[in-house]
Amino acid sequence: MEVQYLYISLLLLLASYLFASQIRRKSSNLPPTVFPSIPLIGHLYLLKPPLYRTLAKISAKYGPILQLQLGFRRVLVVSSPSAAEECFTKNDVVFANRPKLLFGKIIGVNYTSLVSSPYGDNWRNLRRIASIEILSIHRLNEFHGVRVEENRLLIRKLRSISSPVNAKLMLYELTLNVMMRMISGKRYFGGVDREMEEEGKRFREILDETFLLAGASNVGDYLPILSWLGIKGLEKKLIALQEKRDVFFQGLIEQLRKSKGAEVVNGKKTMIELLLSLQESEPEYYTDAMIRSFVLVLLAGGSDTSAGTMEWAMSLLLNHPLVLKKAQDEIDRVIGNNRLVDESDIAKLPYLRCIINETLRLYPAGPLLVPHESSEDCVVGGYKIPRGTMLIVNQWAIHHDPKVWDDPERFNPERFDGLEGNRDGFKLMPFGSGRRSCPGEGLAVRMLGMTLGSIIQCFDWERVSDDMVDMNEGPGLSMPKAAPLVAKCKPRLDMMNLLSEL
Repeated sequence: MEVQYLYISLLLLLASYLFASQIRRKSSNLPPTVFPSIPLIGHLYLLKPPLYRTLAKISAKYGPILQLQLGFRRVLVVSSPSAAEECFTKNDVVFANRPKLLFGKIIGVNYTSLVSSPYGDNWRNLRRIASIEILSIHRLNEFHGVRVEENRLLIRKLRSISSPVNAKLMLYELTLNVMMRMISGKRYFGGVDREMEEEGKRFREILDETFLLAGASNVGDYLPILSWLGIKGLEKKLIALQEKRDVFFQGLIEQLRKSKGAEVVNGKKTMIELLLSLQESEPEYYTDAMIRSFVLVLLAGGSDTSAGTMEWAMSLLLNHPLVLKKAQDEIDRVIGNNRLVDESDIAKLPYLRCIINETLRLYPAGPLLVPHESSEDCVVGGYKIPRGTMLIVNQWAIHHDPKVWDDPERFNPERFDGLEGNRDGFKLMPFGSGRRSCPGEGLAVRMLGMTLGSIIQCFDWERVSDDMVDMNEGPGLSMPKAAPLVAKCKPRLDMMNLLSEL
């Protein structure tokens, strides 16, 4: 009998708690939420991978501005262009902070990296270095020759292959070569130096592990008690990864420090050399640890994401051969067959830009934008958002919303006819928006346009069988394909003369 009374008392206590929470919520004008929110764990019970799809389903039912309680964290989930616009315009400064998550503590070097640093002097200086010293139009133009040369080497390699092509591997190695040559002057893949290939293999494994662990869920970020109880599997993996990253990139720094400028690309300082020159004047700020962290952010942001987008684009084109033919016809008409597509041609190839935009819409490299956090109370969509709320903008949900896009699941590049650039207000923002948008957008757009344009221009592409290319998504931060793209390609007859000269 006593046990029965105990159960009844607990149920009444729980009912009272839930009722009081609902009353408090309505009186405080907080955003809609999901009922019930279970004590201690909140809404963690709702979350299943892939998270962007799960959150999209929840938002479709409860609204585009939704508050969830994930353990001890209050989270605002935004899934509409208008709400995203409020967050990144009127409330841009308020949401310029980052939540303190385990990944940022370990891989972000105690929240000091460009991605994980809170909004303040350190972040502003890192952003200035990225935008002006490293990724400015002037600096990108200096390394134009590197990107052209790597693009030509890719075309030459594709020309020599008779068996089906592992497009994922080739595109990934292309972007890694470009980024590493800009950063350190080294070229890892496609050469004859076995030692360099082995070093490149270690480097690629480090990056692959970084993206895999970055996409892993850490329940301890929301339920600290699990960390206190010693459940630290992910933390141990991140610490081991960070040690590998430090050893590898400290080696690069030491090599370039000893060379004293001997290893330059086309007579220009590499990114590490530029940072080392700044270290001479401000050694307390430009420490080796800061340089390692900064370079790793650039590498992660400029390699896997661009390669993944190109792989998705080629997969879509193989499943839609008429679109591929239309893109080839445009390139033939505008560029001809006497030279390769160059970065400066992209503005003259509107249909190619439409294909890139449609790929970014369907398969954004960051389906959930990097989380933000409010530094003070604010208002979004008429709702009060308390200070310390984590903001998750579900870009994937916005890109697939039938209220925003006609027939959103259909690959239809023509929907972007007339759009200049790679943004469509807050309906399409593949590089984020506001103060903390991606500073590497200019580099990504150049690489996507020239590489895709060149391989479409030079080769006829086919699926390896009559089956459609598998378009399922795999696990990971940048939404990779579950099955790497393998395809057949052969040189186009009209391009044979040019290809023989490369």
